Amino acid sequence: MKEYKSYIKLIFACAVFFAAVATAAVSAGPVKVTTSIDSAYIIMGKQTAMNVSIVQDKGAHGRFLNMGDTLSAQIEIASATRPDTVSLGSGREEIRQQIILQSFDSGVYTINPLVYATASDTAVSNGLVLKVLPVPVDTMVTVHDYAAAAEPNTRIWDYLPDAVADYWWVILIAALLMLAGAAVWIWYKKRNILSAVLPQKKVVPPYDLAIQQLARLKEEKLCENAREKEYYTRLTEILRNYLDSRFGINAMEMTSTQILHKLKENDETKPSASLMKQILEMADFVKFAKVRPLPDDNVRSYNHALEFVEATKPAPEPTLEKTADTNKESEAKNNTNNNK
Repeated sequence: MKEYKSYIKLIFACAVFFAAVATAAVSAGPVKVTTSIDSAYIIMGKQTAMNVSIVQDKGAHGRFLNMGDTLSAQIEIASATRPDTVSLGSGREEIRQQIILQSFDSGVYTINPLVYATASDTAVSNGLVLKVLPVPVDTMVTVHDYAAAAEPNTRIWDYLPDAVADYWWVILIAALLMLAGAAVWIWYKKRNILSAVLPQKKVVPPYDLAIQQLARLKEEKLCENAREKEYYTRLTEILRNYLDSRFGINAMEMTSTQILHKLKENDETKPSASLMKQILEMADFVKFAKVRPLPDDNVRSYNHALEFVEATKPAPEPTLEKTADTNKESEAKNNTNNNK
């Protein structure tokens, strides 16, 4: 019984083997190459497409043995499309490709069959005929010679040296800097010329300006019109500006205490500091405590301001006549001493 089963298995294995071999034999087939041309007539210089079809087993690799850049001495291959593979079933496939042909000589030319070879087979395509027609020439049309050389389009840069054309931006910056320097120089010279020609505004000395402002304040009669706060504000501003321009004391930015401290440090203002103290105290009472001063207090504050300005005015400069008299007196004294 066991031997009978072994025989059955052996027979089945052989049947499977022979079936596989038969299937492979049926699926394998010859390679077939066919060609066709879109137009058998072309004009010199024009192009036409030659269609190539290859039918072979799937996975088979092959190549053309007689196709390079040309098909003949008169027919050139201008270009070729990428191969397109289509499955046909039963282990077969078709490869399609277009070869673009071109010719520059008129005549009738035979395209030799293409030879395609794979590892196991070689196929030859059908032959084709291509007729190339000459370009029609109208004998009535005048044939002209070559056109004359055309003038190129030129720009201003073409006439400049290469260094100027390459570094024009450096030259532009340098020119702008020179113009700016020239403008500054002209402005400076013009200002000096105008300052020398035009009359200069006369600078009023601090003492004279303070006296003028105090006289103007008195003429306005602010206290008589119940405007004491404005009166003391103006009075202290005049004195603060006087201290700034006369002694360099920045009184406009100081408190009353700071101003008095600065006055006591200065030898010229120290004797008159008490006058300034009375003025500032009365002004602070009026401006901040809203005290209504008496008419005598207003007059007293104004007189103190005049006294302070008069006491701190600069000493008069000696005139030429006084200087000459002083020199004569000195010479006379010297001569007297020498005679003795």
